[in-house]
Amino acid sequence: MAETHDQDQKTEQPTEKRLSESHDRGQFAKSPELTLLFVLAAVLGVLGFTTQEATRSVAEYCSSMFTHFARMPVRAETISLQLGEALTVVLRAVLPLLLATAGATLLAGGVQSGFRLTPKAAAFKVENLDLVAGFNRLCSKTVFVKTGIDILKLVAIGSVLWFGARGLMYDPLFHAPVEAAYLGQFINQAALLFISRLILALGVVVAISYGWEKFRTWRELMMTREEVKQERRQSEGDVNTKSAMRRMARRLMQRQMLQAVPTADLVVTNPTHYAVALKYERGVDRAPMVLAKGEHRFAQRIKTLAAEHGVPTVENKPVARLLFALGKVGEAIPTELYQAVAEILAVVYRTHRYYFHRLKARRLEVGA
Repeated sequence: MAETHDQDQKTEQPTEKRLSESHDRGQFAKSPELTLLFVLAAVLGVLGFTTQEATRSVAEYCSSMFTHFARMPVRAETISLQLGEALTVVLRAVLPLLLATAGATLLAGGVQSGFRLTPKAAAFKVENLDLVAGFNRLCSKTVFVKTGIDILKLVAIGSVLWFGARGLMYDPLFHAPVEAAYLGQFINQAALLFISRLILALGVVVAISYGWEKFRTWRELMMTREEVKQERRQSEGDVNTKSAMRRMARRLMQRQMLQAVPTADLVVTNPTHYAVALKYERGVDRAPMVLAKGEHRFAQRIKTLAAEHGVPTVENKPVARLLFALGKVGEAIPTELYQAVAEILAVVYRTHRYYFHRLKARRLEVGA
């Protein structure tokens, strides 16, 4: 009753986070019948393409061995050689079948898991040792459904074997003398017939089984409204943490920019909205470098700090706007602004010679 009541409260669709976490725990739709279906399909394909070649190679080996058997010396080395050749022939005949079944098993597992690893699925879980929970699982609706699917699987396989055997009983092999080679042909055809019919019968069982597993897993992963709200609050908390980290990084960058303003050649202003501090050392910089930039209140801080250290300030609205929009702190100015900035620097160098004489010593102090 409690389980039914809890399930009735789960009215919300599972979120992406819940689906991802459940997948990592191995909680997704799984059907062993699907794996069996893939393996049978692989076996059918391999037998259909390789049976003739495999039987021909085995027959040729047997014919050669029995032909030379009377003249073959019985020694340890010859017996080892013959056993090695026999194992090689058998391995060549069986290897495609082994590889196909292994590949089909991996493919079936990948289809069900979405080709994603589930590292937590194999971890030891203490709750699996709970006897009360285990007894409740034995008496749950899932067990009855799986029992019904197993009975359906048994009926399907039994029906295929029964009707297939009845059909084969009318084969000439059981009523008239036939050649020895016909026996191999009969076994091949019978195997292909049984496997193909098993695939069709199991296909119906797999559709029912896998469909039930998908429905059951989805129902288990559904969430209550409180769980959705809780997850949303946790997600918003993460967003707030990231936002705080971005603010800290921005403040750190602003502090570094303000520390570099006293070593600037000049500050280009808007005059009230933008401020960009530039530096150019001949023989060191290939072009004027952006030391700091800001808008509104931070621009005023840049201008105030520049005034305290005597850094020349030039008002040029279009250049200031472009420098703020296109320039990157720590990098050279855009090439399209070379001419405009060069003209401004030429004027500043002529009118503030004493500042640049002191600037060399200031940069040496900062570098030290």
